[in-house]
Amino acid sequence: MPQFKDQLQRTIFLPNPPKRIVSLVPSQTELLVDLGLGDRIVGVTKFCVHPKGLKKEKTVIGGTKNFRIDRIDSLQPDLIIGNKEENYKEGIERLSEKYPIWMSDIFTLEDAYRMILSIGELTDTVPRANQIISQIKNELEKEFRFKGSAVYLIWKDPLIVVGSNTFIDSMLKKAGFQNLIDQVRYPEIDLEELVHMNPDYLLLSSEPFPFKEKHISFFQEKLPNAKIRIVDGEMFSWYGSRLVFAGKYFSTL
Repeated sequence: MPQFKDQLQRTIFLPNPPKRIVSLVPSQTELLVDLGLGDRIVGVTKFCVHPKGLKKEKTVIGGTKNFRIDRIDSLQPDLIIGNKEENYKEGIERLSEKYPIWMSDIFTLEDAYRMILSIGELTDTVPRANQIISQIKNELEKEFRFKGSAVYLIWKDPLIVVGSNTFIDSMLKKAGFQNLIDQVRYPEIDLEELVHMNPDYLLLSSEPFPFKEKHISFFQEKLPNAKIRIVDGEMFSWYGSRLVFAGKYFSTL
């Protein structure tokens, strides 16, 4: 029986290419569709917004952190695809008792490439996976001009920022920013700390907190010398086939 190792070094067994896939991660849902597997997806999360209209065609199994196990059971999947950071451990462990689950763990572009190829191997779509990887490399494997220091906000109350050891941090560096947050993961800071850092750029992500134009004036008053931008969070945090669009986006910032 074919066996596959995921990015948590767990081994799963798949007797045949899967035909009933549940995806617990939006960026990986989009990747499955771009691999030509849309007709094999049976369940998605409420956050799986790409491609548009997909949620109307599939069973929505809840969110990434609170997926409905009973709803997944009703779908009888032969493969579930998740992510260590985006999904919760207890739920994944419960599902693992019944179904093969392949988990990604993404910190860098190289991790993303390996994930895309691995899902291609799982689903017998390796040629298309390699095409997608080549497209991404054509867009991102080049030097972007250095733009300056930056703080990247993902939440407002409290202020939560992106630190090191994250995929977003690696994408900030790729786009030409120096991330001023050296704490790991997603630390909480106060407004006084932010002002003291005095970044060249304050980047307000469109997700998970939906920063809008109205927030720019608030922060501009506190940081009069900073360039404050609302940025497309998908370009910095989605690690599937959406990366094809990231290079052109970074060039416009």
